[in-house]
Amino acid sequence: MGFSQALSGVNAASQQLDVIGNNISNSQTKGFKSGSVQFSDVFANSAVGLGTRVSGVLQDFTTGSLESTGRNLDVAISGDGFLRFQQEGEVGYSRNGQLTLTADGYLENAQGARLMGYGLADATDVNSGVVTGGQPQVLNVPAADMQASATGATGVGIRMLLNLDASTIADDTSTSVLYNSLAAKQAEDTTQQTSIDYNYSTSFTVYDSQGAQHNATLYFQKTGDNAWNARTALDGILTDENVTMTFDQDGKLATINTEDATANPVNWPDLTFDANQLGTGVNTITANFNLAGSTQFSNDSTVKSLAQDGYASGALVGISFADDGSVVGSYSNEKTVNLGQIALATFRNPEGLTPAGGNLFSATVDSGNELLGTAGTGTLGSIASETLEASNVDLTQELVNLIIAQRNYQANTNSIRTQSEVMDQIAQLR
Repeated sequence: MGFSQALSGVNAASQQLDVIGNNISNSQTKGFKSGSVQFSDVFANSAVGLGTRVSGVLQDFTTGSLESTGRNLDVAISGDGFLRFQQEGEVGYSRNGQLTLTADGYLENAQGARLMGYGLADATDVNSGVVTGGQPQVLNVPAADMQASATGATGVGIRMLLNLDASTIADDTSTSVLYNSLAAKQAEDTTQQTSIDYNYSTSFTVYDSQGAQHNATLYFQKTGDNAWNARTALDGILTDENVTMTFDQDGKLATINTEDATANPVNWPDLTFDANQLGTGVNTITANFNLAGSTQFSNDSTVKSLAQDGYASGALVGISFADDGSVVGSYSNEKTVNLGQIALATFRNPEGLTPAGGNLFSATVDSGNELLGTAGTGTLGSIASETLEASNVDLTQELVNLIIAQRNYQANTNSIRTQSEVMDQIAQLR
């Protein structure tokens, strides 16, 4: 009799109910991928089959909807890639980007698996740069402060765009200021002072090699038609710097210290602030002084823009993620720097991955070897920060599947009941 066929149907329907129940229970699990049961018939040298069996559970790796969370440690992948994690020495793959930052700087999921990627060339220097390529490592966000950078240290120096009023009277001495010279300061002679005549002045901050701020002042005096002279002072001490500027008849900058400034300027002067002016234990500041684009029009003298490359040291105050997976550190000196980059993996046959629990999948022979890269390359996709991928479970469809699986289960149990009744009838034949 056909008890075995019906029993196989009951067992298969029971496994299908398990898969559907697992889908429904994980409908709110971030990054979860729903499964579906695949059945196959069973034959053995007979035209009459022996029933059915579950031949496999197929994972659906279609992307779930991306939902904004506003939390800086949440990430989602807009593409086919997987986040790479390490837990107890084993590598796993996940679409769930709910991360936390541990006290020792690791990015972990709720189960303690640590995110992997590419780190700094020197973990003690946050400005050393991220080294990509090779085998990913567990990412660690360094707690070290960002080292101060002196003005001019990166070669950018000071970039100033200004307009000097063309209507200014040359050699006007109505505005002046008294300054002690550096020599007077070193000689502690407060009576030795220099008078500076000027028509316009502006101040800005420069940083020494230890990140201390110093106030620099530029004094501009018109010395003739289309000709100006600039003097500098630092922290109330007059320096030896003297910059001459000329403009053409259209008011455009023509020369700096007699160097041609009409073409792509490369010979801009350096401003030098002697270490003796800055205090003990620091280096002399030497910064390129770029006035490209400055003008002499009959408008008020004013600075249009000012930038310089120095900054104070800073403590880490937070991290975020860029589209390319860079781990961006924000520091108290208002600077940001890349502290690492997330590694992504993809597989030729992602349906061959096997669920490992804890929102992780494991690679198998069927999935093939991982193909590594970074966000924005190939089909890996980009990183969406402050976002999570929802489960791709379709609850409506799963409830329909549940009804179908229940009826399948009941039909097979009815088949067993019918077989039993027939056996009882046969047993009563005498």
